[in-house]
Amino acid sequence: MAEKTIMLVCAAGMSTSLLVSKMQKSAEERGIDAEIFANSANEADGSLESKDVDVLLLGPQVRFMKSQFEKKVEDKGIPVDVINMQDYGMVNGEKVLDSALELIGE
Repeated sequence: MAEKTIMLVCAAGMSTSLLVSKMQKSAEERGIDAEIFANSANEADGSLESKDVDVLLLGPQVRFMKSQFEKKVEDKGIPVDVINMQDYGMVNGEKVLDSALELIGE
């Protein structure tokens, strides 16, 4: 099992797949043991039930759902934030990984 589990949520689960790849590459280069995956907003509940998620990042297109997700995970203590729009648009896996680790307290 990975030491850190980072979940990304976007509208369809497709647009974040490239970002996930870049984040995984950055984690590997830095020796960070992380499971990073993306879900659509519709699939997110299932993953939150079945996985031990450390941090939840929302794509800019679903930022309006932030308060809903915060309510869903408040009892689990999972930090929730919206991915910086510029980092998302530039598919900057390193910066998004940094913000995820910061939220976890690393």
